[in-house]
Amino acid sequence: MSLNKAPGLQIGNLKASIPIVQGGMGVGIALSSLSSTVANEGGIGVIAATGIGMLETDFDTNFKEANKRALRREIKRARELTTGIIGVNILVACSDYHDLLQTAVDEGADLVFLGAGLPLRIPTELSSDGSRNIIAKIVPIVSSARAAGVIFQYWEKHYNHVPAAVVVEGPLAGGHLGFKKEQITNTDYSLEKILPEVITVIKRYEQSFDKSIPVIAAGGVYTGADIHRFLQLGAQAVQMATRFVATHECDASLEFKEAYVNCKKEDLVIIDSPVGLPGRAIQNGFLRQVSSGTRIPFKCPWKCLKTCDTRTAPYCIGAALVNAKNGDIERGFAFAGANAHRIDTIICVRELIKTLLIEYEIAAST
Repeated sequence: MSLNKAPGLQIGNLKASIPIVQGGMGVGIALSSLSSTVANEGGIGVIAATGIGMLETDFDTNFKEANKRALRREIKRARELTTGIIGVNILVACSDYHDLLQTAVDEGADLVFLGAGLPLRIPTELSSDGSRNIIAKIVPIVSSARAAGVIFQYWEKHYNHVPAAVVVEGPLAGGHLGFKKEQITNTDYSLEKILPEVITVIKRYEQSFDKSIPVIAAGGVYTGADIHRFLQLGAQAVQMATRFVATHECDASLEFKEAYVNCKKEDLVIIDSPVGLPGRAIQNGFLRQVSSGTRIPFKCPWKCLKTCDTRTAPYCIGAALVNAKNGDIERGFAFAGANAHRIDTIICVRELIKTLLIEYEIAAST
């Protein structure tokens, strides 16, 4: 059976041979091992920059330098392991967002995926000589046509430029969600609904700038048939995160991966994150303790996210995510997408992508 029917993904002069972007998962879940392996298989590998320095010994006293150092190291390691496409995922809400963005650019990341906020002033801040030249391929992550319109309108007006591509993330994604709680289960906000709306917004800019601006569907994409369905709806590619956690090459601990393998559908819950957003995670003792009203004492010398109120936060989400990444699940928790309960084994990235492409071909031939 041929595996060549899935189209590639073209973003400017970058060409991925398969239409799969690996989602950026922090803290420390998607680093050089996972991203380089996905890139070697023809997809786009992505390093998560958020809190990346939390494993450095001086993070508590020098978090900005620790983050930059760790990000530089992971990009360099990925480059040593692949000649494929490597991106970096950064939250606009990070207090050291601009430092991380400049570091990603300086280290030659092929793409920079930006979520948890509107990336409006990037071109002038990225320019080293004061000009308005775009020196990185920026890919905003949005959850509505309105957000896409705001970003593109601002860039057009102020910089006569537009982003290289757009990720549209629906409410079935894992981690922090760009929706209100009541919108998460409302079909008016489903990926199937918002994807065509974003595509309509982007088409005008493709015409006025005479360039292709790929739209990438994300949030709940699980099978090759899902990939085919969203490409039929007009996306040029999909972003997948949850499926890549339960792989041998994922940078998380075995205990973190096993939390995915062992979880049931009812274990996937929507939580109130200390950073002010709803998030989807795997229920466990830590989250039950927090939901019962228990506050987990912590000190915060850095305030890694702008939206976190450390005076009222019931726990440090950064510390909780690092604990889980390191395997201490009961002192933290695992973010996960709505389909995480469907995972029943840990496999290698190559096997996963082969399965996805076979499923895609079957869907495309029916």
